[in-house]
Parts: sequence; C-alpha cells; structure tokens
Amino acid sequence: MYFVIMGCGRVGATLALSLEKHGHEVAVIDRDESAFRRLGPSFEGRRVTGVGFDRETLIQAGIKDAYAFAAVSSGDNSNILSARVARETFDVEHVVARIYDPGRAEIYERLGIPTVATVRWTSDQVLRKLLPQGALPLHTDASGKVMLAEIPPHPSWVGSPLSRIEQSTGGRVAYLTRLGDGMLPGGDTVFQEGDLLHLMLPTDRAADIEDLLTSPKPVDD
Repeated sequence: MYFVIMGCGRVGATLALSLEKHGHEVAVIDRDESAFRRLGPSFEGRRVTGVGFDRETLIQAGIKDAYAFAAVSSGDNSNILSARVARETFDVEHVVARIYDPGRAEIYERLGIPTVATVRWTSDQVLRKLLPQGALPLHTDASGKVMLAEIPPHPSWVGSPLSRIEQSTGGRVAYLTRLGDGMLPGGDTVFQEGDLLHLMLPTDRAADIEDLLTSPKPVDD
C-alpha cells in the first residue's frame, strides 16, 4: 500500500520508517528540505519539499494513489487543512491529523477526520489508525489465540448497546476511547458516534469480526 505523510519531524520520520519496514511505499512532505535527514540514508520513499495543503505538492507526492494520508507537522491549522484537502479533494479514505489542542481535536473528530491530541500521540497510534484493522493488533496473548484489536464500527452501529455488539461478534469489549479518553463500559453503555472500540476476540476470527463491524449493521440484529 502507498502512504503519504506530511511533516518530517520525529513522529513523521518514525512513522515513515515504520511503514516502510512493514513493506509499504511512502512519500514524505516537508517544507524544510533539511528535515529529511531524519529519514536516514536507507529510506527508499519519496521526499517532497513543499506544504501539505498545496494540491500540486500533494500530487507530486502521489496523493492520487495513496491508501492513507497522515498530517503530523507542528501546526494544527496546517495539519487539519492538509487532512481536509486529502479527504475532500483527493478522496483519500484513511486520513489522520495530529492536533496539539485537545479541544480542537474533538471538533475535527466530529468532521469525520480522526485526530490524536499530541499529549497522547505516538507513531504506533498513527499506524493503528492508518493500517487496515488487524494488521497491527494492540495485544496478542502468548498462545496467539486471543487478541485485542481497535475497530471503528460502521456508523449504522451507533446507538447499539455494547452488549448487542458482543452478542453479534462473539467478542468482548475491553474498553472504549471516547473523545480521546479511555473508559471502561458498563452494562448499559451504548456505542456513540466517534467512539473507538477495543475488542478482545479470537485471533482466528479477527477478519470475520472486522468485516461484520465495519459493514452496515444487519437489519435483523
């Protein structure tokens, strides 16, 4: 898969190298050409000098072929603008923006652009938002038979009790991330728009459960 990253700071460089290590193709955009030194001589991806919200720069970086786009520069406005251009102009489905202000992060989540406030930000969190679910599980037990996975259910599941989700999938909800904060669900907790679901599930059923939850909710469920 092909990824475009805007920002070649510590997080951007780490993310680019991690993706390349996983066998993916990567392009990195930064307005400061000297920032690309963080990638090291072994990086084989594209290095594009420019701003991430400029359409010509994005095209030069291969945005039209991108599976996902991550905006991880040092500026909130640049990140969210770049993410919106990638999503709205180039129809990139998987987009994530780094946001320093947690209050803004909540607003942008409601616009449909996944964000992580910088206090909680790590390159691993970006990978989990960009890569297909199951490609990078949060945790797997020693036997490899049980895993903890972060799954973003289809919007049609909004309003469903977590007990119904567990019944439908055969998994167990370990916790939710709601507006950037983790929470342990109660017996009557309902899945809300923007929630991230962290589910314990059998490893051999991970793909089937992911397909179920990321597809429209069955009408008879």
